[in-house]
Amino acid sequence: MIKKKFQLSALSAVAAFTLAACGDSGEPQMTQETEVEAPEKTTEDASHGDHSTMDHSGSGEIPEGLEEAADPTYPKGSTAVITADHMDGMDGSEATIVGAFDTTVYAITYTPETGGEPVENHKWVIHEELEDPGSEPLAAGDEAVIAADHMEGMNGANATIDSAEETTVYMVDFKTADGQEVTNHKWVTESELAAE
Repeated sequence: MIKKKFQLSALSAVAAFTLAACGDSGEPQMTQETEVEAPEKTTEDASHGDHSTMDHSGSGEIPEGLEEAADPTYPKGSTAVITADHMDGMDGSEATIVGAFDTTVYAITYTPETGGEPVENHKWVIHEELEDPGSEPLAAGDEAVIAADHMEGMNGANATIDSAEETTVYMVDFKTADGQEVTNHKWVTESELAAE
């Protein structure tokens, strides 16, 4: 009972402070809310974009035309350590390999179809997740339309290729540092995995 009264008193004090800070002088007034600055973007945010809307788990569906790797370094069912930081808690996690595929992988910049700021250097989209890309790999500076939905507003968006690499990509299951189970995550490249 005392705790509830204290919480109500604290809430009343905050509300009174906020109301008192709103004057009619026409000048913007400082409140507790405006004094708190938004966190600065980290290197991960700046290079990979905001992945808060990314669907890190997937259906496991393979894009049409994607070829399984004949002799991958990490075969299906094996485990490896992830050395990438596409999302919080990913780096250092143990991954179980769900599938290994040979393709061209792209880092891309695009503006979501749903609007908002451009997503820069998003990793990764593969050749088979682009609309009619042709049989030859694209190069940095080329443009394409995305046919994947790893993030909200991605599918159908125009993209500029930032980098391209022919490699083996992996679909993986893993658990983040905070215990979140991620299944059928697309994609981790071979260079983003290490033997245990």
